[in-house]
Amino acid sequence: MSTPSRKIPVDLPGRTYEVTVGAGLIGREDCFAPGILGEDVLIVTNETVGPLYLDRLRQSLGSRRAAVCILPDGERFKTLEGFSAIIDSLVENRMHRDATVIALGGGVVGDMAGFAAACYQRGVAVVQVPTTLLAQVDASVGGKTGVNHPGGKNLIGAFHQPAQVLADVTTLRTLPDREYRAGLAEVVKYGAGLDPGFFDWQEQNTEALLARQEHALIEAVSRCCECKAGIVLEDEKEAGRRALLNLGHTFGHAFEAATGFDQWLHGEAVAAGIIMAARLSEKLGHLSAGEAERIRALLDRFGLPLSPPPGSATVFLDLMRMDKKVTSGRMRFVLLRALGESFVADDVSDRDVASVLRQASAP
Repeated sequence: MSTPSRKIPVDLPGRTYEVTVGAGLIGREDCFAPGILGEDVLIVTNETVGPLYLDRLRQSLGSRRAAVCILPDGERFKTLEGFSAIIDSLVENRMHRDATVIALGGGVVGDMAGFAAACYQRGVAVVQVPTTLLAQVDASVGGKTGVNHPGGKNLIGAFHQPAQVLADVTTLRTLPDREYRAGLAEVVKYGAGLDPGFFDWQEQNTEALLARQEHALIEAVSRCCECKAGIVLEDEKEAGRRALLNLGHTFGHAFEAATGFDQWLHGEAVAAGIIMAARLSEKLGHLSAGEAERIRALLDRFGLPLSPPPGSATVFLDLMRMDKKVTSGRMRFVLLRALGESFVADDVSDRDVASVLRQASAP
């Protein structure tokens, strides 16, 4: 019997939207909430996802005029050129402010489509239909949109909340194993940084998650979205507590940039970044060795990288200094006092950061 769908409200001042998590949602006549879609729709997808789900999505649009923008697949295409291609499609199809952009794909598609929706005619609605685990548990919720710059990840962007998020876990069946495992890094992030009970659940359900069992996927995606929704409600634009969602990301973004955004998947870089954050927390006397080992062991069971890519600590540090989380010239790291108890530190020395990077890279 199919596991029931879950609905998670994201309540923000003056507006609320809903995240629906379930199986077999795409293509259903009732998959979109009433009044969400305009009569004109632009579906933004990529060359990989489009052939799998585009026709099914169109079935749920009824008589609406639906144009399509198909982008190349990959993080290296998350650029201003990709953003411009979406804007060009909106203009060429004479879409107006009552149009809706539907992002059908992973985090790259969602970020670029959301950014285009934020900018086109000063803002049109966007609906996120994430098809990767990483996008379902993280990128599609919370309104962060943007593109990369050669100098760093997501340096150009805007906050633009979706009108709805539709997370259909059946799309994860077609996800390549490497991409699926990369998404598990973000799942671990929520447990390690914010919810120790959820971390325990992941340790107990590792095999079910690796087997992509429907009940485990709906539970994991729902718990991540519930956690993120609570934090976004408190801090929509990352002025405070929302920064805790960046566990592993200061390191991870540097690892992605150092490898040209085309050798490591985002989740792989985040996994190695979480290990570095745990090592740094242990080195500074915040986290016990036993809890740092539990984090390492879970990421290892999920088959994720446990050390940085080849490169010098100096290069990684230079890239971290360009991270958008730097304030007043000070790098900010999300560190751990215990499982589920994260905090932001901006007083970590370059020497300590370089030390953990070198130790992790040592043969």
